[in-house]
Amino acid sequence: MARADVVAELAEAIVAIEVPHPTRVAIDGPDAAGKTTLGDELAELIRARGRDVIRASMDDFHRPRGLRYARGPLDPRGYYEDAFDYRALRTLLLDPLGPGGDRRHRRASFDYREDVALSARSEVAGRTAVLVLDGVFLLHPRLRANWDFAILVTATPEEAIRRARSRDAVHVGSADAVEERYRLRYLPAQELYAAEARPEEHASVVVENDDPADPALRWLPR
Repeated sequence: MARADVVAELAEAIVAIEVPHPTRVAIDGPDAAGKTTLGDELAELIRARGRDVIRASMDDFHRPRGLRYARGPLDPRGYYEDAFDYRALRTLLLDPLGPGGDRRHRRASFDYREDVALSARSEVAGRTAVLVLDGVFLLHPRLRANWDFAILVTATPEEAIRRARSRDAVHVGSADAVEERYRLRYLPAQELYAAEARPEEHASVVVENDDPADPALRWLPR
């Protein structure tokens, strides 16, 4: 399928969901799989279909640097278990938008680059709004019950590294340092996640995104 067709099919599926609260959509997948790009595209199409969109990222729910790297800067289990503040994500964003929530939410709790907590302004969502949140480990057992629709974006490890070397070198210092981080921390953490959380068993659909111009869409029986 052409990319435009894939994104359109996903957008149609999302706006067709009927729940008595904002629809909460997860875009899960490894680093550099293409989650953020897909999320931005989906947000645009969902808005074009007349729905308000709350666009957010798991990157804004990190824990402080000292906790993230307590096991060492390249430790994969440290990335999987220590990097993100699931409680803040649920308390500030997912629970208020879910069943029984007051829809008063915040899109961020922490700036990981500056290593400081954020006082993001509170917003009130309409009942028919759609939350589109991208990030890693979103189908972790602590979060999986909070989603009304979950997309798992995949890419091969070598393709993810190729993208990351180009994208992240300016932040990390060099393309080689990026690759080292992926091979020692990020990719092994995804292996832990796949083995322990089995995200594909809890996703609604898989987007195989090795070729972003020609992704494959695989619906899962739920």
